[in-house]
Amino acid sequence: MRLPRVKPEHAPHRLGDGSVRLGGVLYGIASEIADADGWAWAALTLMDGTRSPAEIAAELRSRFAGLSAEEADEVVATLIGSGHVEEAAPGPCEALSEREKERYSRSRDYFRWVDVTPRDHGWEPQVRLKNAGVLVLGLGGTGSHVAWSLAASGVGRLHLVDPDVVELSNLNRQVLYTEADVGRPKAEVAAERLRAVNSEIEVTASAARVDGPAGLARLVDGFDVLALCADHPREPGGIRTWANRVCSVAGIPWVSGGYDGPLVSVGVFGPGGPCFECVRAGIPPRPGADYAWPGVTGASAGISGQLVAHDVVALITGLMVTPPGYFHGLTLLDPDEHVYAHYPSRADCEFCS
Repeated sequence: MRLPRVKPEHAPHRLGDGSVRLGGVLYGIASEIADADGWAWAALTLMDGTRSPAEIAAELRSRFAGLSAEEADEVVATLIGSGHVEEAAPGPCEALSEREKERYSRSRDYFRWVDVTPRDHGWEPQVRLKNAGVLVLGLGGTGSHVAWSLAASGVGRLHLVDPDVVELSNLNRQVLYTEADVGRPKAEVAAERLRAVNSEIEVTASAARVDGPAGLARLVDGFDVLALCADHPREPGGIRTWANRVCSVAGIPWVSGGYDGPLVSVGVFGPGGPCFECVRAGIPPRPGADYAWPGVTGASAGISGQLVAHDVVALITGLMVTPPGYFHGLTLLDPDEHVYAHYPSRADCEFCS
């Protein structure tokens, strides 16, 4: 890093005990540094984008007589490596056009905030999205929001699959369709809408019906992530089980979301974590819960879809705080009732143990 600068969202704060906090109070981002001698605080105040690491270390040595050259260099290197510091004069990013940089400028600001990996120019997460391919299976209440959000976020290749046509009862929650679309294939309409949202990505569509694991395996081949938003056939042994087994064999992460009335939940699964069947086996059964009941509003479907899209983006960009292998979500009628379920792999699981 040539000219380190503390990210504005991570501005340091000195606490009463002399320690330094960076990154505010955000879970998974904030850091607290014990700083009895004041070295870290001084180094951070010098990281304003006008000095090189060597110049910052030299200034530290001039301020603290007892600080050796090795110690000063280590302080600077540690702070740069923390991810709370960015390059003030980043190099060029040739993978994105100027139009793309303007389109995704707010996304870059977001990634800069949540990404604690030192980067060359800050566009790395967006480039990963551009190079990624996502299969969106199911374009209903959850899937229509997922597809729109991924297209707007700049996922380079989207393939949309849904066998159904638009019905009037879909329009209370399925954001991609209008009254004029009633009777038309959902996949066809969704592809048209998303190409209008973002002409710089590739959007393809199919009205195929997935009738078994073999068909699903053919669909996911060549994609980086599966966004599973279909709910038939139901569990046990339904489409989520098919996805679990197919994606485990293929080494492809997948995200699935849905709603059970006011309960909205999302599952994130993939290499490196317990599989769907293991996590599901650890959750106590709740009579009647199948995450596919018809009661839904535009808001509850939107929350479901946006949570799925968020997790897909986090997987692609590498900004997933928690490794795959869990369900999470919320109960809309009780803000304090958060959903989180994580159970270890079963010893006899052939997919993840």
